[in-house]
Amino acid sequence: MSSHFLSNSPSTPTTKASDRQNDTSVSLPSTSTSSSISPDMWNYLWIPFLISLSKELTLARSATATTSPSILLPSQLADDSPSAPRCPAPDTNLNYRPVIGILSHPGDGASGRLNNATNASYIAASYVKFVESAGARVIPLIYNEPREILFEKLNLVNGVLFTGGWAKTGLYFDTAKAIFKEVLARNDAGFHFPVYAICLGFEILTMIISEDNQILETYNATDQASTLQFMENISIEGTVFQRFPPVLLKKLSTDCLVMQNHHYGISPQRFQGNEHLSSFFEILTNSADEDNQVYVSTVQARNYPVTAFQWHPEKNAFEWGLSMIPHSEDAIQVTQHVANFFVSEARKSLNRPPARKVLDNLIYNYSPTYCGKAGKGYDEVYIFAEPETSNNTRCAVHGNCHGRVKL
Repeated sequence: MSSHFLSNSPSTPTTKASDRQNDTSVSLPSTSTSSSISPDMWNYLWIPFLISLSKELTLARSATATTSPSILLPSQLADDSPSAPRCPAPDTNLNYRPVIGILSHPGDGASGRLNNATNASYIAASYVKFVESAGARVIPLIYNEPREILFEKLNLVNGVLFTGGWAKTGLYFDTAKAIFKEVLARNDAGFHFPVYAICLGFEILTMIISEDNQILETYNATDQASTLQFMENISIEGTVFQRFPPVLLKKLSTDCLVMQNHHYGISPQRFQGNEHLSSFFEILTNSADEDNQVYVSTVQARNYPVTAFQWHPEKNAFEWGLSMIPHSEDAIQVTQHVANFFVSEARKSLNRPPARKVLDNLIYNYSPTYCGKAGKGYDEVYIFAEPETSNNTRCAVHGNCHGRVKL
């Protein structure tokens, strides 16, 4: 017999209050009746209860989410001062349109396959992309241009990059030396002007500063991925490694995240033994070649914004022709952090030349030549050949394209 508490029948008796007062013989339903409730009836009871509980849990989670500051969107934040600007004013001490000058290197970057002119020079496109990835533009400094034109271009840039290559003598060496001395003079005069020197650039600065063109030693470090071993008790404050995440910084010493591709270098002992080098540069890292011979791999000037790398920070992200170039996510982060530091230093330069002169000399006036199908060397290069000069107009020939750049 079903309990009348569960019946929806209209015939269910209803007891009035006056009846309850006078009728003391009304009895409560026996507890034994609950055992007679069918399983289907219990399902009807549980379903509304579960729905209600689900709603309560959903509301509770929603309330927790809206009170958690870690996941609030900016639009959900209370704005106590709606009239305040949402974007801070740019720092007037920084240059947000930096330009880097990259010195071209003799040849075409492809052993004459692209251009065998004796006056040809090139810049590997990976250096250009490296700089652009950090927010700067590039003006090519063509090494065999007349010196006055080259120095006019220096007035248009906020930093200089010396690339890898092979030329350590002749006009190229003399041009690099003249540019470097001019850069130091500008820094001495109070004008912040950073320099990056990569591979050959490292070697040339070593020769210039040491005042010894025979100071370099031979190493077996071609097409080699390597680690960077930091000097003991070195401080990375203010160096290229300052902004590296701690985990990535540690991996530099344990994982092969940097690319080496050189026959020459200098040992820590010879470096420290040269008074000019040891007083100008501080050694940050060393590396070992395939024969486990140790050489200096990263240095930073003590009193100038000059950093030199025996390794190639640009290759990880932008070159594919050598088999040992590391392309892991960590390796790409290395490239990006190194590029970011250089351009952050260039932003400190207050040199702001006329915009039109900058536009007329940007590397966008030239076209890169794809040479990666050979499966070795560079993937793309900008090739420059020095033609006749007329009315202070310099012309560069690259591949099948021709462009004119005016100063």
